[in-house]
Amino acid sequence: MSVEIDIPPRLDADSKAKSSTQIAIEIIKKLILENKLPAGSNHLESELAKRLGMSRTPIREATLILEAQGLLQVKPRRGVKILSFSTDDMNEIYQILTELEGLSAELAAKKQFKDEDFSTAEQAIADMDQALELDEREAWAIADEAFHNELIRLGGNRRVANIVEMYNDQVRRIRALTLYLRPSPTKSNDDHRNVLRAIRARDPETARSLHTAHRIQAGKILIELLQKFGFHQV
Repeated sequence: MSVEIDIPPRLDADSKAKSSTQIAIEIIKKLILENKLPAGSNHLESELAKRLGMSRTPIREATLILEAQGLLQVKPRRGVKILSFSTDDMNEIYQILTELEGLSAELAAKKQFKDEDFSTAEQAIADMDQALELDEREAWAIADEAFHNELIRLGGNRRVANIVEMYNDQVRRIRALTLYLRPSPTKSNDDHRNVLRAIRARDPETARSLHTAHRIQAGKILIELLQKFGFHQV
């Protein structure tokens, strides 16, 4: 199956400073995460190059990098296939994220931060609260991800950050399918507040246990939704 896309290349100021390969990676990844390149669909290299207004070389380089990130499979002389995800895949990914983000919460609580160092995390929580009041799930998801990213930054382990970012790309894809299927994530907002409170109190054990429990529950909800609505192979 081949699905056409009609997305123009990014020509903003930031894109001009990036290589063609970097731009191709960002555009193709965005299309995959938004399910505009659906799981299981096949695409010729020439097709992607034409639609993105690029030569085939950056497309080829971009797909090899995205293959390493687990988003697609490169098939020599046959283009690429957008990879599917099973509930087993998501269960394994959430196990990894649970451990690494829990570690980040613990590491953050051991550091000597000033009040202003928590401004980004606090703003993310405020944005999540506002998004729920307005029932804007996409805005909530963006703010939720901002909080998790800030937690990783506060933890200060760059290797953890790199691993988490790779798996986050895969989780975004599934969350886009289930965002409006799940109950209102009010408890998630409260969990974030409690984790941040433990970090500010410099209580690493509580920070880790709270965030670990939060991630376990979030993963459980996601996997149950995938199973309930028949997304056994997404």
